[in-house]
Amino acid sequence: MRVRVLGSAAGGGFPQWNCGCSNCIRLRAGKLRGRERTQTQVAFSVDSKAWFLLNASPDLREQVLATPELAPPEGSRRSPITGVFLTSADVDSIMGLLHLREFTPFRIFATQAVQRILREENTIFRVLDRAAPPVQWLNLPMLQASSPSSGDLPGGLAFRCSAVPLGGTYPDYVNDPPRSTFPAEEAVVGLLLEHAGKRFFFAPSLPGRNQEWKKLAEASDLVFLDGTFWCDDELMRVTGSGKTARAIGHLPLSGENGLLQQFSGPGRGRRVLIHINNTNPILDEDSAEYRQVRELGWEIAHDGMEFVL
Repeated sequence: MRVRVLGSAAGGGFPQWNCGCSNCIRLRAGKLRGRERTQTQVAFSVDSKAWFLLNASPDLREQVLATPELAPPEGSRRSPITGVFLTSADVDSIMGLLHLREFTPFRIFATQAVQRILREENTIFRVLDRAAPPVQWLNLPMLQASSPSSGDLPGGLAFRCSAVPLGGTYPDYVNDPPRSTFPAEEAVVGLLLEHAGKRFFFAPSLPGRNQEWKKLAEASDLVFLDGTFWCDDELMRVTGSGKTARAIGHLPLSGENGLLQQFSGPGRGRRVLIHINNTNPILDEDSAEYRQVRELGWEIAHDGMEFVL
């Protein structure tokens, strides 16, 4: 399995277009040792021919153009992008679907609740039905259930993908009702991908309201986990207002019961932080926070990283 990081930042990218925080100002001025980042987007393939996206970021078009493996064959309007697995209905996870509306059929795997939000509550996504055949919407099975069958995957590709409930909430833009009627476990999920005896666990938004993810992460060969905020009150410290990280649905890295404390023991594979907010000090490679994370054995995702399992 090849896993490619097309984007690694939280919403707005880095630097964020409307942000004057220290990180963004110094990066624009060339005074911060760090990298520009687009919004989080990951692609994977088990045969280097058919590629699947994990979510669909607002920056998807430029990310696809920057990735030769995702270019169509000469003289064709068929893309190697074969399917999309969605972890939530969050705007940063779904906006890129609209970049895929150019009459190319593909598959979208999502929980039933997320499908209803996109197909019934947001009619703009009906633009995906213009393809011939139209985009297929398929149920993303929970971990205890069976994974997508070979009939759902092109050429019978032999991998499994299961959803892992993470205890999050539905986006604020979803009307109530039906928001209050949707199953809580379908709001925010992690993805467990399995192929040829290898495991990849993907959870860019980790609310931290249950512990199911830990054992799966510890038993995986590659783990991408939520690196959005360094501390719980980061936005308030940097901007003077806003909600805490936990209130937004992100487990902070530092502090009591933060991700670094909760997931500190020896694991089976590589650990990578992704979905990093522009205010997070780990973006500064000269910072103490960056050094701490690296000394604890974590990698920090950046655009263009690739892993082979």
